[in-house]
Amino acid sequence: MVLIIRERATLEQVGQMMQTLKIYIKVAVDIERGILAGGGEKHAFCEAALLEDGSRQRDIWGADWTPFNQSIAYESIINIRPSQNNRSMLIQDPAIQERVQQITQELIGGYEPEIR
Repeated sequence: MVLIIRERATLEQVGQMMQTLKIYIKVAVDIERGILAGGGEKHAFCEAALLEDGSRQRDIWGADWTPFNQSIAYESIINIRPSQNNRSMLIQDPAIQERVQQITQELIGGYEPEIR
């Protein structure tokens, strides 16, 4: 289930986003709007939800959030963007990584939901 999170998520919402992959959440973060979409099998599903909501593709970056240890991995196919000087699945710009981490932590960080 992909949810768009605009303000601090509830524990229930985090649990819903974890239903597909159980131990982590795929997220796409709009670094300009300060929102994210999370859940589902692929970052592309999250990206599509944000695009449909009015985000610009150039502002959306993919990552994986693991609630159990509050860690983030900045790797996703949607991050491959030669036109934005990102030629890797890994977000290469430290400032973008920091913004993705900040938004993710603010919106869905701090929870340790039960595995369902």
